[in-house]
Amino acid sequence: MSLDLAVSFRGYRRAWLRPDLIAGLTVWAVLVPESLAYATIAGVDPVVGLYAAVPSLVLYALIGSSRHLVVAPMSATAALSAGVIATVAPSGDHGAYLALSTALALATGIAAVVAGALRLGFLAGFISEPVLKGFIIGLALTIIVGQLPSLFGVDKGSGNFFEKLWDLVRHLGDTEPLALAVGAVSLVTLLLLRRFLPLVPGSLLVAMAGIGVVAMFGLDDHGLEIVGHIDSGLPQLGLPAITASDVSALLAGGVGVMLVGFSEGLGAAKTYAAKAGYDIDPNRELLGLGVANLGTGMASGMVVNGSLSKTAVNGAAGAKSQLSTVTTAVLTLLTLLFLTGLFENLPEACLAAIVIAAVIELVDVASLRRLWRFRAGSVAKTYSLTARADFSAAVATVAGVLVFDTLPGLAIGIAVSLVLLLARTSDPHLAQLAPTDTAQHAPWVDISRNPDFAAPPGVLVIRVEGPLVFANADHVRSAVRELARDHDALDLVVLDGRTTPSIDITAAEMLAQLRTDLRRMGADLALAANIGQVRDVLAKADPEGAEPRMFPSIDAAIASRASPDRDRE
Repeated sequence: MSLDLAVSFRGYRRAWLRPDLIAGLTVWAVLVPESLAYATIAGVDPVVGLYAAVPSLVLYALIGSSRHLVVAPMSATAALSAGVIATVAPSGDHGAYLALSTALALATGIAAVVAGALRLGFLAGFISEPVLKGFIIGLALTIIVGQLPSLFGVDKGSGNFFEKLWDLVRHLGDTEPLALAVGAVSLVTLLLLRRFLPLVPGSLLVAMAGIGVVAMFGLDDHGLEIVGHIDSGLPQLGLPAITASDVSALLAGGVGVMLVGFSEGLGAAKTYAAKAGYDIDPNRELLGLGVANLGTGMASGMVVNGSLSKTAVNGAAGAKSQLSTVTTAVLTLLTLLFLTGLFENLPEACLAAIVIAAVIELVDVASLRRLWRFRAGSVAKTYSLTARADFSAAVATVAGVLVFDTLPGLAIGIAVSLVLLLARTSDPHLAQLAPTDTAQHAPWVDISRNPDFAAPPGVLVIRVEGPLVFANADHVRSAVRELARDHDALDLVVLDGRTTPSIDITAAEMLAQLRTDLRRMGADLALAANIGQVRDVLAKADPEGAEPRMFPSIDAAIASRASPDRDRE
């Protein structure tokens, strides 16, 4: 992995300068109000979101491999941060809460840098797409229900999703009409702008409108809650004031935040890299995420990760390189120095509407419906475990987040991902095959999908659709024996190896046992068309010739019935 800096600027052209500057301005218009809002999700002062944005944007531009990815505070990792810190921070100690939030960014950065240095970019694959989708849906619902009290102007409750929702329902009679009016108008405006004018920076437009209305009519004097004082100037640099016990308590949470942030950022980076025709290095992305979080942790910030929504804004505005995000960082720095006072009159209800509008599209019910249709369709009849597991994993993860909160929900999601992986491996589909013609070398097809074809008399040809490993060895042995018992006058079973990419020593020994089983039933076992890795393992695992014979094709294996004692080919 190359450690060259600023790879996104390679081959930079003068013609890219204007679109990069315009894209940077466009992203800034979205990033400032959303960073203020995401900081409130994390439970810290709104300005902390701006503190985090500046170093993360610049440092990722130097290290990352994407030309378009925007690394900044995001809703999912902000909610995760709040969940992690809530288990560690002393109750009511705002200063300790802020220090721990900053320390979590450092822990996340360390985890990502170590993972990148060890080339562990493949770790994102351990969270399956259905589980990640379920996790994001659960987080989005949790964030929304946490913002609704500000929208209605009532006190916020505590606990999990259902406890917060019930607390809101109980206090609906205390709704502040002015807050609800401002919040509802803001939310509807944001949704309409997104629907009909997607290139307009709706978050900034709504925030400026809310600030203007408060200033013109003095709505804060009539009971409308506003953000209030926002510190101007640069953040304090250095390590947060935490103890060694705090560090150990945050490490596990940092790994969890890193996994979620890396998965979302990598997906966004790959999407826009594919559109622009360049490659993404997952390990370099880990390093970029890690260094960005280390930078924000040293600048009194909060956790950051690659943002799909802001990256979409960046790409749609015509960005060609990370110069656009550096431009955004400069504009955000100017905001910190000179414009924070402008946002002090931002209504809390308006801020809540910005958060809800930003995450409501993440409640992707359509994806759950697709998983359900896949589960209930014809695929489920053949691949019942796989088809049912995807939908079940997504729903289990949503429930885990809603009932047990963000960090336990993440743990449930990762556990379900691993169980799903083991389940799929332990129960591969076994297809019975038949030739499409009596001629030699005719294609062999799955009988269940092609019932008009039949295997030759006395022959059972089976295709194992997956690797043969310790997790599924007993299942495959039992399934083959069961199929063999259903055939009369059977004298040969052939395993087609074209869909079996690998085998381990446990499965190799199972094949020898399976051959013995079949011989007791009056049949023999042969392997056909195995790839090189399988042949190599079987050759080393079979010094005494107990393993089934191997043939270059199914037809060659069937032809061997006339001479069952011939040497293996």
